[in-house]
Amino acid sequence: MLEIITTVYKFLIRPVFFLFDPEKIHNVTFFLLKILHKIPGVGLLFKSLFFYKNKSLEREVFGLKFPNPVGLAAGFDKDAKLVDELATLGFGFIEIGTLTPKAQSGNDKPRLFRVKKDEGIINRMGFNNGGVAAAVNRLRKRNSKVLIGGNIGKNKITSNDDAERDYELCFEALYDVVDYFVVNVSSPNTPNLRALQDKEPLKNLLERLQKRNKTKTTEKPILLKIAPDLTNEQLNDIIEIAQEIKLDGLIATNTTISRDALKTSKVKIEEIGAGGLSGKPLTDRSTEVIAYLRKALGADFPIIGVGGIMNEQDAIDKLNAGATLIQIYSGFIYEGPGLVKRINKRLVDV
Repeated sequence: MLEIITTVYKFLIRPVFFLFDPEKIHNVTFFLLKILHKIPGVGLLFKSLFFYKNKSLEREVFGLKFPNPVGLAAGFDKDAKLVDELATLGFGFIEIGTLTPKAQSGNDKPRLFRVKKDEGIINRMGFNNGGVAAAVNRLRKRNSKVLIGGNIGKNKITSNDDAERDYELCFEALYDVVDYFVVNVSSPNTPNLRALQDKEPLKNLLERLQKRNKTKTTEKPILLKIAPDLTNEQLNDIIEIAQEIKLDGLIATNTTISRDALKTSKVKIEEIGAGGLSGKPLTDRSTEVIAYLRKALGADFPIIGVGGIMNEQDAIDKLNAGATLIQIYSGFIYEGPGLVKRINKRLVDV
């Protein structure tokens, strides 16, 4: 059945989806999933098709028990509009966001592009979201028990000098409705955001959130999502900070601004313009970063590996490089919902 689902998606559904603007079809897909799940029994049908349970898949990481190590990366369901529906597709966890304190429309359209020859996606969405309060309201009403990560950022109009306050506001708002936090300072699509990855501002930001976290009855894990474009020297700074302030984990990596070794013509890439590239072109670099972090941080430090997981072997390579958990996004678009189950089945068989 899994093979049939994959074949139908890749040769019937995906070609139709790829005829349309990526952002529009993304919204249409959300609408269809929402409508389908209103039909009695569809949720159970999806679970029977896409869930794969096995004791060997369970992971206990930063105090949380994950039913399997395959999660959905941030950016797919920014506003937590489809958590219950996505939870039927077999994910071990779902990361929402990036959320900002105030709603913002993001960058001008078009801002999402397929790079089909390279099995990649370029986006310059710009943290478009309805604001953290709206997402919190939805999460309070959800029915599924899937683990939720809250990916947080700053508004575009907020200067870097005031950025800490934006992250703190999101942290406070989401605290009761998410299981862990992800600090996003690595998106290339918000002006000057990546400057917050520099050692001093990054340390100040994370220390402020850790301080706020310690005021709570129960502390929630705080992770940092980093860019794949960092030098080893910059990675060393992040490693030092992670160890010094006892960060709960790292997510490696976000999208890349690199356009090296693409099959797509330079003319086409130039037409698309700026944005973060994800998918297959990111596979090797994200794995390299994971391996570098693992070697420096030791065997026990949690690392979530993301970036170019397009098939079962990519997932295994990430885990072998040192990832504790993994996340998919572009692979989910190109391979369809069956990819989650395919990876989990392969991990059991390895």
